[in-house]
Amino acid sequence: MIKFSLVCDGGHEFEGWFKNSADFDTQSKRGFLECPACGSSRVSKALMAPNVAGTRHRDQMNVVTASPAQPEIIAKMRDLARLVREQGENVGSRFAEEARKIHFGETEARGIYGKATAEEVSGLLDDGVDVMPLPDLPEDLN
Repeated sequence: MIKFSLVCDGGHEFEGWFKNSADFDTQSKRGFLECPACGSSRVSKALMAPNVAGTRHRDQMNVVTASPAQPEIIAKMRDLARLVREQGENVGSRFAEEARKIHFGETEARGIYGKATAEEVSGLLDDGVDVMPLPDLPEDLN
């Protein structure tokens, strides 16, 4: 996965995740990209600052869709996030550690959620641990 800084023709900046650079090009040519602020489908890559080791920042993932079903999709994402939070245990920054313990049978199997860095998530996936991010919803960004 690769994260690109994007900008619409209205000057709104946001980010999007893609399998690779060609995936961005394909989605752009087919009109699948849309600015989450204004809905413009004229989206291009913005200049990106290099990711320097030691720099602390919070990665964000915005939902980018050209679908007229967007309100329904966001409602379903909201329901999923609510269900996970109601039925799971918030383990905070210990997420990667707890997920591994569950995966390898070192502790009881249960639903958990929390925070993990991109490196921790990559390591979990390499170990065969199934994880998924909770979506950033519009109200979470306010």
